[in-house]
This record gives sequence, C-alpha cells and structure tokens, in this order.
Amino acid sequence: MRIEQPRIVAVLPELGVELRAETSLAALTSLGIGGTTDLLRVRKHLFLPQLIQLLKSEGIPFRFLGGGSNLLVANGELPWVMLQLVAGDPEIRLEGNYAFVDAAADLGRTVTFCAKNNLGGMEGLIGVPGTVGGALRMNAGAYGTQMGSFVREVKVYRAPTGEIETLRGEEIRFDYRHTSFAADDIMLAVKLELPSKAYPEIVKGIRICNEKRRASQPIGQKSAGCIFKNPPGASAGRLIDELGLKGFHVGDACVSDRHANFFINRGTSSCADMLALIAAVREKVRSNYGVELEEEVVVWRA
Repeated sequence: MRIEQPRIVAVLPELGVELRAETSLAALTSLGIGGTTDLLRVRKHLFLPQLIQLLKSEGIPFRFLGGGSNLLVANGELPWVMLQLVAGDPEIRLEGNYAFVDAAADLGRTVTFCAKNNLGGMEGLIGVPGTVGGALRMNAGAYGTQMGSFVREVKVYRAPTGEIETLRGEEIRFDYRHTSFAADDIMLAVKLELPSKAYPEIVKGIRICNEKRRASQPIGQKSAGCIFKNPPGASAGRLIDELGLKGFHVGDACVSDRHANFFINRGTSSCADMLALIAAVREKVRSNYGVELEEEVVVWRA
C-alpha cells in the first residue's frame, strides 16, 4: 500500500509523522518475514486521532506495528499501511514506586532502567523481546511474572470513540496471554506500580532468568517466541517435543531443536512456509493427543 495523495503527504509533518516509503516488514519483525508497505512513524501521540481520521477519510487501510516480536506477516505487497509509535524522550519517568512508560519503549530497557532505580518485580520479563505496549496487549509473562500484575493505568486510543482515554488497571481484564483490549485499540503509555527492591537482588534474579533462557531457547535465531499458547494443564512445547518434531521443517521454517514451541526462520522462510509448519504441527498434536493448540503468535494474512 502506498500513500500517494498529495494532501496527506503534505499534512503528515504537521502531525509529527515521518513517512518511510516501501518499508520491508521482514526487517521489522523478529521472524524476518513480511512484505512491503509504507510506514508511518508517529512521534506526537496526541495527534494520533487526527492521523487516523485522515487515513479513514481517504479510505486508506492501516494496521499498528509494535516491536514486531510476536508477529508473522504475509509476503508481497501488503494491502495496508503501517503505523508505528516512536518513544518519547524520556521513555520512562519515575515517581516513587510508579513508572510512567511510553508504550513504544523497549521492554528490556524498561526493566533494566527500573532495576537501576531499585524497582523490581519484572525480572522474568527481561528477555521478552518487543515493546512495553506489545507486552501489555498480550499480557506477556515468563518465569512466574505477568505484565498485567503491575498495571495501574493505561493511556489508549480507542477506535470506537476515536479518542484517547485513560483506563484504570481494574477496568482491564488480564488473562493468560490475553487482555480485554479491543483489536484496534492502540496503547500509548502505561503507569506501572513496582515493588522496591535492592538493585543487586534484582540483578541476581535477572541472571537466573537469562541463564534459563540461554539453556532452553534459540537465542540469536529468527523466531517469534512461543508459537502456541500452553493448553490447560499441559505444555505445548512438551507435547510437540514428545512427538519427535524438533527439527521438523517446511522449507526454511523449522521447529527449533532447543525449544519445540519456538519455530525459527533458518534463512528465507516465507509466511506460507511458516503457516504450513504451524498447521502441520497443530494437526499432529490434535491427532495424537486430542489437544487443539491455539496460536500465541499474531498472524497477519494479506
């Protein structure tokens, strides 16, 4: 999708928007898969409603891109433009035990910044890739920690009203890898309440989590984290592993030999290859265990 209307191109700078034409989504996703489209980088979040209204008035479809770490995107020319928030400066502001964080801030840097200011609790999230907004939307979690536990307020663009609203934490439902946000809600900022904790103690917890990740996950390879959610009372990775599917592949889309719930792009995997691998593994688990695996990775089909 290309933005070629002179009226839109002219007004974008006034809205604090940078237009990057013909951007490859493969370069912006951790799987390294995705087609091309125009990318709109939004620097002034308060102008987001005006930008979206402008796109709608011209009939330009759009989607919102976070850190691209839990996303599988179709190849080829994409039928929508991409919106991506740019984090402000500073990304994080602290008041006592509260951290006010831009949704576009990197999650790992946020955990580290808070740790250096003796605010802990999020140690388990240090190795989770992506942005704070993405972790918030998916209620990211690892090693007994879930993002939603710390959320007290969220500033969000609500598509039904076309307005920016502030939601209290108790107004949001946080479930396992799921929240009550609508699909077209766009997170702008979050207020977190974190427990006081000595920096050396936090660092110790971070090192333990990092060691566990290095021992069990394909660090440094192109992946989107866990492909499937864990079914009730079971582990998706264990079910896949028990079927001997580590190394099973479709083209360059391959089940990791380190963690069976991580599917990696070994080089030039297409979206179709990855989807075929997901479907094949799901069917094998269904036929052998009677368990229907639900995708955790977000799939954007063109």
